Amino acid sequence: MRLLFSIGAVLVAGVLAGGDVAGIAAPSSKLEPPKFESPKLERQQRQAADGDAQSVDVELILAVDVSYSMDMDELAIQREGYAQAIQSKEFLQALKAGPNGRIAVTYFEWAASSDQKIIIPWRVIDGPETADAVSAEIMKTPIRRASRTSISGAIGFAMPLFDEDPYHGLRRVIDISGDGPNNNGGPVTVARDLAIEKGIIINGLPIMVKEPSYSTMDIDNLDFYYEDCVIGGPGSFVIAIKDRDKFKEAIHAKLLQEVAGRTPERPVVRVADKDKEPRVSCLIGEKIWSDRWGR
Repeated sequence: MRLLFSIGAVLVAGVLAGGDVAGIAAPSSKLEPPKFESPKLERQQRQAADGDAQSVDVELILAVDVSYSMDMDELAIQREGYAQAIQSKEFLQALKAGPNGRIAVTYFEWAASSDQKIIIPWRVIDGPETADAVSAEIMKTPIRRASRTSISGAIGFAMPLFDEDPYHGLRRVIDISGDGPNNNGGPVTVARDLAIEKGIIINGLPIMVKEPSYSTMDIDNLDFYYEDCVIGGPGSFVIAIKDRDKFKEAIHAKLLQEVAGRTPERPVVRVADKDKEPRVSCLIGEKIWSDRWGR
């Protein structure tokens, strides 16, 4: 089942014990023999400790659209939205409420099927300091724009990042934001289904703050397109942005849900789950591009 939300809401201290000189000269029968641990046991203990240190509640990939259909103001608000949400009191509270109290996150921008740029490599966020560091790194990178819109390319780029990630999460999530349908690369549903097969959850943030136009290749009902063609996996959801003033609020709400792994109040069953045709064709972006450019 996929879900739709409305915008609303972790030392062990080592102690060195020393004996006195008399005790060394005249050992007492009460003294315990020294304990020796084998190198193998030491290695196993280190591995166990390291494994625990690498555990996180969620491995979260933030995949952000920077196609030309996004204007500079939208791109700036989008950047600020993610940076501010990660630093927010509510986000940090949700973070600490998890069993591990930390998440791993990476942030990349995408446009065409061959155009993805990692802005933030894998980082652990476990409190205010690490959250501030990630937010600052997001904001310091110059804003860019690029041509085409390949959601399938973004998903395809994101999947192997989980294999490179040194952390082990209870959930693996790709968070995709964008303001238009897939019009480049392979079919979005093929990429989505492959991700679902790997146990990856895809959530969506369709950006619908402008009226659809021929020049930008925007479409009506982009939220339906995201619900039926893009998102997938247990508990996946869409939060649509239909008001520019609600942009940051929507990003904030989505990140809270992803970190907390919450169940939404109002579930929506995608029509595709009922073996029916999607409400918006999953190839609509490709068709618009073909009709315009003849290819």
